[in-house]
Amino acid sequence: MIHPTAIIHPDAKLADGVSVGAYSLIGPHVEIGANTRIGPHVVIEGYTRIGADNEIFQFCSIGASPQDKKYDDEPTRLEIGDRNTIREYCSFNVGTSQDAGVTRVGNDNWIMAYVHVAHDCQVGDHTIFANNATLAGHVHVGDWAILGGFTGVHQFVRVGAHSFCGVGTVLLQDLPPYVTVSGNPSRPHGINSEGLKRRGYSSDDIMAIKRAYRSLYRSGLSLEEARQHIAAAAQENEAVKPFSDFIAVSNRGIVR
Repeated sequence: MIHPTAIIHPDAKLADGVSVGAYSLIGPHVEIGANTRIGPHVVIEGYTRIGADNEIFQFCSIGASPQDKKYDDEPTRLEIGDRNTIREYCSFNVGTSQDAGVTRVGNDNWIMAYVHVAHDCQVGDHTIFANNATLAGHVHVGDWAILGGFTGVHQFVRVGAHSFCGVGTVLLQDLPPYVTVSGNPSRPHGINSEGLKRRGYSSDDIMAIKRAYRSLYRSGLSLEEARQHIAAAAQENEAVKPFSDFIAVSNRGIVR
């Protein structure tokens, strides 16, 4: 159902089953997939593509220009996958020509109120962003990551898969997969064992990940020594490999 007060540009492409609430505005370069529901007072603009079965609640700003002084109205993009829930007052910006030119949000994400996803961010699948979580530009967030309320992530930081940020966390450096952090600045507090159990990781996998965590954070090894030790452990247990690969290529430093 399209509410009669909604303004939809004739060039916008809306698939079957899309509903648009009262006073929402859909721009000319927008594509929306089947059965996606747009609430009232939502603005979707820019070169934005939204997949199927999403729900976007009232007062969201989707696809606006990035908050970047270098942006000069280039035709950069925003891509949102399928089955995402995006709650009230969220803002997602298009990318910039200084990066890949596209901001991406994957599938099956649960994004609560007042979340901001800045230009050129790359968000995976099955993440949870609690209220007021904020990503600066160029941030990468892995699958199943959880950002607690009022978490702030500095530009260019990478957040590893299955990691967990407590409420009010400030991330200034890369957060490896599986690791739980909190504080300002953030400090590590073990691994996300409960989340891993829920996702089917075996006891052996979780124990191997814990040993890798201790090598990095509790052994007294230098970062390079820990990298070598964990790389060897990844040869014995596949679950350690994402942890090893992540810390091997980090160029912003690791949360320590």
